[in-house]
Amino acid sequence: MSRNKRIGVVAGIVILLCLGLLPWAVLDGHAAVRKFASKECLDCHTKFADKYFSMKYLHTIVKEKKCEDCHIRHGRVPKLLLKKEGNQICLDCHTRDKIGLSKAYVHTPLKAGNCGQCHNAHGSNSKALLMADGNAVCYSCHKKELFEKKVVHQVLLKQGCRACHDAHSSNEKFLLTKSEPALCLECHDKDGGSFKKAHGNYPVEGKVCSTCHNPHSSTQAKLLKSSVHPPVASMECSSCHAAPTAQQPFSVTQKGSELCLQCHDMKALKAGGTVEHAPFKKGDCLGCHNPHSSEFPKLLVKDGNQLCIGCHKGEDQQVAFKHAPMDSGKGCLSCHKPHAAQFKGLVDKKGSDFCNTCHAKTMDALKSKSVHDPFKGGECTACHNPHGSNYIAMTKDRSDKLCFSCHSDSEAKFMKTFTHKPVLTGDCTACHHGHGSSEPNLLTAAPPKLCSNCHGDMMKPESGGSNHAPFKRGMCLNCHDAHGSNVAGILSKPEGEVCGSCHAPFKGLKESKSQHAPFSEGSCTKCHNPHKAKLKNLLLAQGNDLCYSCHKDIKERIGKEKSHKPAQEDCLNCHKPHYAESKKLIATPVTALCEQCHELTKPPFTTAHIGIQASAMTCMNCHDPHASKDPKFFKSTIHAPFAARSCDECHIVAKP
Repeated sequence: MSRNKRIGVVAGIVILLCLGLLPWAVLDGHAAVRKFASKECLDCHTKFADKYFSMKYLHTIVKEKKCEDCHIRHGRVPKLLLKKEGNQICLDCHTRDKIGLSKAYVHTPLKAGNCGQCHNAHGSNSKALLMADGNAVCYSCHKKELFEKKVVHQVLLKQGCRACHDAHSSNEKFLLTKSEPALCLECHDKDGGSFKKAHGNYPVEGKVCSTCHNPHSSTQAKLLKSSVHPPVASMECSSCHAAPTAQQPFSVTQKGSELCLQCHDMKALKAGGTVEHAPFKKGDCLGCHNPHSSEFPKLLVKDGNQLCIGCHKGEDQQVAFKHAPMDSGKGCLSCHKPHAAQFKGLVDKKGSDFCNTCHAKTMDALKSKSVHDPFKGGECTACHNPHGSNYIAMTKDRSDKLCFSCHSDSEAKFMKTFTHKPVLTGDCTACHHGHGSSEPNLLTAAPPKLCSNCHGDMMKPESGGSNHAPFKRGMCLNCHDAHGSNVAGILSKPEGEVCGSCHAPFKGLKESKSQHAPFSEGSCTKCHNPHKAKLKNLLLAQGNDLCYSCHKDIKERIGKEKSHKPAQEDCLNCHKPHYAESKKLIATPVTALCEQCHELTKPPFTTAHIGIQASAMTCMNCHDPHASKDPKFFKSTIHAPFAARSCDECHIVAKP
């Protein structure tokens, strides 16, 4: 190739390369233009912007659109992802000291890390981003009706909760802005005439106002609590205390119950009772009652059962089955007297007489033919916990443990290898009544009805088949132990003995030379169903199929080899099922048995047996009675001369 041509070829290649790269350069420019552009949060969250940016108060971070100060960016699938959990995210800006987390008493939502229970994190039409205005936000947790009774504290009406309480925390109980009475005296003039007159001129300005007054609202005048001691209501403070001008004006004129008994009659308080409540006996009236006022009836210091539980520890445990009166309005006082009663436990009736006031229908069981001894003796609490328990019917323990606490000998007797399920699971009441029954042994019903409660389907008789007589008559306990046994099937005795108690004696058994193994072992149920069957004699299977369930080798040979017709038809053609006078359960002596089918005194038998009489031979010495590969049913191992039919090599054969 000439030099000029080579230059032309090279130039052409360069031009082609440049043209080929031109589209890529153009595409690269377009790619730069189409590069992903980041969006602002509000570009997508338009509904959020519409909702919050129109509100009166907006969280500064939201106003400045600094969403990512609190949130982590998400992809195309919207998902709320905060950078930190609970209050921790708020504490990044609002320090612990600033919001008061270091003070003695912290508002429950704040302590639990739930600022959002009161505040909206984005914006609100209420100050401080509160969820609602004024008291409304407080009433979302605190029951409104407790603060709107007949007489309402004016400061609550006009200034709201924050007039007395801090929203986040305080060093005073109940989040008060100051301690009592300093807080109250900010509004109430202790030197004013009306204040002194209202308090009988006693120097109460140093006392806790909420001892007598409800600080929010009340059904009583002057915000006195709902239950007021009459001397307090009538301003007769001096009936219990020293005069207001005395050196110690709040000292009492008598000690303990002596002071109370100036007005309250001891006889009326005891109401005929001789067993006294321990605090009452000690004269400790203030252990249960407030001497001035209370929000609970009878001036009690706590509500209902809560007062009793203060001393009677353990009775407040949560149980699955509660005694109904414990949850009623009267609670403990439904059964117990507060001061004194005639019987132990501060009850006015003894034993079942007391329970009978509510459980009269249960007491009808006392008229039953068979009555449980503790129930007859009125010892209800021997079995039941009167307050409640975790066991059905408020029993003290699981049924079996409870019963064994008295019937201790029965535990070892019942817990056997094979235990009746109700006994095993501790459900004695599945079969026995706890109080009384018309049946012996407190049974809930007589067998077989009792047994059919669980075994109903199995106990239906077999129509068109055979039913065991005891089973058909419902005599379950003739064979079974009701609680437990060391014999399978919870039988009362070994199987053979149970069956033998009805199916005995067996005539000729002692003289028999062979016995069927299941029969001799007492395993009758290997062949018979003890209850019912579709076949006669309660057999488990038809004919030879029953025998083959054990004699599998014979079944296999009869199927593969030439089978003896009687063996193929029915095993009982030749064998007895239980025992026999002959070996191998043969029904009759072998020769007589074979003679039933074979003519033993005529040819071809005599010819085949070289004239030897049948009585001198044993058929099974040479022949297999069931099956053989040989057409004459000879056994598999044969003496060589015999196989060759050369009997005269050993025997003297009589010539015909």
